[in-house]
Amino acid sequence: MNKICFILLLTVLIACKTEEFKDPPAPAPNYEGISLLGDTLRSKAPSEAFMQRYEEKKKNYNENPDDLDALIWYGRFTAYKGDYRKAIEIYTDGLKKYPDESRLLRHRGHRYISIREFDKAIADLSAAAKLIEGKENQTEPDGMPNARNIPVSTMHGNIHYHLGLAYYLKQDMRNALEAYKNCLETSSNPDNVVSATHWIYMINRRMGRLETAAQYLVNIDEDMDVIENDAYHKACLVYKGVLKPEVVYDPGSTDTPSGSALKYAIGNWYYYNGDRKKAEQIFREIVAGDDWASFGYIAAESDLANYFN
Repeated sequence: MNKICFILLLTVLIACKTEEFKDPPAPAPNYEGISLLGDTLRSKAPSEAFMQRYEEKKKNYNENPDDLDALIWYGRFTAYKGDYRKAIEIYTDGLKKYPDESRLLRHRGHRYISIREFDKAIADLSAAAKLIEGKENQTEPDGMPNARNIPVSTMHGNIHYHLGLAYYLKQDMRNALEAYKNCLETSSNPDNVVSATHWIYMINRRMGRLETAAQYLVNIDEDMDVIENDAYHKACLVYKGVLKPEVVYDPGSTDTPSGSALKYAIGNWYYYNGDRKKAEQIFREIVAGDDWASFGYIAAESDLANYFN
């Protein structure tokens, strides 16, 4: 054996030996995230009926791996299943093929919010917001259709909405306000108006801007044809004085996204009106529930972590 061959063989043996003593890769976590209060977040098992729909989306993607729509729907249904980390992986793989696809960034950003990784959510959603500048807005199809089977949200609106939420959850009210104002401008659809107005009002109240907050309620009335965002509509009517918070507040309404959203709105109303004790009581009721991926739950969690812990 000549000297060069010996050195090469020795190098290979050393590399193999080094590999033998390396730590094994860390196993994937058996939970989706850790809450801002330190709780481990795990998803419930989905229903059999849902799993049939999920398997259809998965099969369609596996048969058409280069179809962007198939990839997005597979990711969305993976998230609906409660497997948020897997959904993020799906969108990440998609971004390797379509690096400038705002829809992938929008959905991945949403799911980073679900697992409490707000900085990553802001990075994705900010990038998506830049990509849609100057482009035509489009209605976003629903994964879980409402009672009338009429989609009420748009691509641009969802990007700005989720960006505002990510900032809000980090207690960055100025950037959250700007994002929700952009969201409000994307559509005059009543569902978009009440959802964006709800956050804009709350943020202005948090910033001590009572008169500015009230100005956004001018176009809110009881007769709005709201299809899906009934919780936000009721919240806006509470802000306007049409409904009483004690009448709207339902202690048993926590374990649905709309229930948590309305309950958080009422708790927040008590908070910025000076009743911190009542606000904390409601926020703790919310986080005692199981709907930990809903926006009202995460917002209550953020407030408890920042102002009451």
